[in-house]
Amino acid sequence: MEGSSAFQFGRAAYRAGLLSRRQLIADGWANLMFRLRGASDKASHELRNRISHDLAGTRVRDLERLGVDVLAGVLPRIYPQVLSRAYDHQDAGCRVYIVTAASQELANTLAHVLALDGAIGSSFSEVVDGVYTGKPTGLFIYGQEKAVAIERLAESEGLDLSASYAYSDSASDLPMLRLVGHPVVVNPDSTLAKTARAERWEVLRFDRLGRRLKAGVGLIGAAVAGGAGSAALAARARRRRGLIGKLR
Repeated sequence: MEGSSAFQFGRAAYRAGLLSRRQLIADGWANLMFRLRGASDKASHELRNRISHDLAGTRVRDLERLGVDVLAGVLPRIYPQVLSRAYDHQDAGCRVYIVTAASQELANTLAHVLALDGAIGSSFSEVVDGVYTGKPTGLFIYGQEKAVAIERLAESEGLDLSASYAYSDSASDLPMLRLVGHPVVVNPDSTLAKTARAERWEVLRFDRLGRRLKAGVGLIGAAVAGGAGSAALAARARRRRGLIGKLR
């Protein structure tokens, strides 16, 4: 998707009283920088740690109820060309999964609404009796940990990663891209673009907000809870063709 899903999550969380105005403004600046420059390891992990802390005392049900409001903002920002590719792979017999640094709850909702085959998302906080404790737990589906999660999925589902595709716009996803036989970059950041040229990977370019901003068009944005990016995985069984695709 264009930009980060974090903006829409942050807006919904603010409206529900789960996020302060100060946090919303701070994360809005982070989202703007993400759109212009791409995500950084440090910023993304700091975001994960803060989300884990801020979730303390929040019911899982309350977070899940944000789904409708979040989707209202996310769906219009999804690149239709990428979604069309995902459906083409499905029609060819592949399975398509979203693999994202956003929460597992949001990932599940997106996969269901987009009619994809499943999702892997981050577990931001330990849950006790349906309430987040604020203690970080599980994999943060970002960077190398995203690749680990995909390897686990491939092993459990019998997927052939050498015949799969991966789509991404950020150098943070290089571990994922190098894990598959067919990496594809979409509106890549500068580091990823350089790698793609050197490795002769396929490059897709669509109109993006950053270009309009540099041309003088203004933006007011906000971001929280899982804006480090998201990916989709679709793959056939071993020895058959497959796809891992990036959706932001």
